[in-house]
Amino acid sequence: MEQWEYKTWKYKTGGFLGGKIDGEEFDAQLNQFGKEGWELVSCFDTSVYQGQSRDIVVVFKRRRR
Repeated sequence: MEQWEYKTWKYKTGGFLGGKIDGEEFDAQLNQFGKEGWELVSCFDTSVYQGQSRDIVVVFKRRRR
């Protein structure tokens, strides 16, 4: 039976009201997780008020080693 392990990464957004990301930094981190065998499963923001976003939560999985 196949077994999986999961990883959650919380990316802190910038800007006065939040929601701004450094695209190159974000992509670099995603690519690093990919090199480690992690597959992106889900990505969502944590809205705090009327669409303002503070964090982006990214969930990965990979086969248990």
